Amino acid sequence: MRASKLASLPTIKRLPSYLHVIENAAREGRTFISGTMIADELELEPIQVRKDLAITGIVGKPRIGFPVQNLIEAIYGFLHWDTCHRAVIVGAGSLATALMGYPEFPRRGLSIEAAFDTDPAKVGRVINGKPVYHLDKLAERVEKLSASMAILTVPSQSAQDVAEQAIMAGITAIWNFTNVKLKVPPQVIVQKEDLSSGYAVLSVKIRMLNGE
Repeated sequence: MRASKLASLPTIKRLPSYLHVIENAAREGRTFISGTMIADELELEPIQVRKDLAITGIVGKPRIGFPVQNLIEAIYGFLHWDTCHRAVIVGAGSLATALMGYPEFPRRGLSIEAAFDTDPAKVGRVINGKPVYHLDKLAERVEKLSASMAILTVPSQSAQDVAEQAIMAGITAIWNFTNVKLKVPPQVIVQKEDLSSGYAVLSVKIRMLNGE
């Protein structure tokens, strides 16, 4: 935990990209990978890659690079992806369906156990192998599923109320896909994911590429 606090958010956000490149190298049968190779693949500076990877405690050898398997395990450990994080999704719409079907999550330690909604057309269904319960059953199911994380994909006007309900149910971490800034107690962690911001950057880059 102390190491995670010392790492900057940009470094943490780059680690999954490094991991993807390193795992590809492992699949190709490589036993070592250089910081330069990772940097070239991701269009970064080698010094930045080496600085970021230093937080894992794995040291690269000059002209040889980093031991691939050790580095993979170290990144998993640093990101806490070697531990199962049980989660529930509140709001069983299109985004929730996509998230529940995303195959990388189980490989990264995220286990989405169930979804919750108030729509009678969705309650009782099974989406990508996950049952959908009525929101009224949230507290009961969170305890039974031993879930500590809630993923919010509800309409914005419902976000704060749903967050409070999830916290009352025992949730201590919220992955917020709504555009609402949630007000939560200090002991609850919130990660806001703004899809509009990502699209905004892409849209401006397209405009620049077209010389507009």
